[in-house]
Amino acid sequence: MRIRRTLGLVLAAAALAGAGAAVGTAGAQAAASPTITRQECTDAGGQIRSIPYGGDICTLPDGTKQEIT
Repeated sequence: MRIRRTLGLVLAAAALAGAGAAVGTAGAQAAASPTITRQECTDAGGQIRSIPYGGDICTLPDGTKQEIT
């Protein structure tokens, strides 16, 4: 019984550590997201789209999308 309990605690700790790492990675990715100005978007040949409640987004010719600042 003691081995099962210990194994359960180890697995629970590993699951929590994995979830914490995933949240940290998503946060770091969101913070490092590049932004572009309207002028830079049009100079690069991109199109500006307005998203309701989401602001403006630049779609570049290569298909990437960047948030407009």
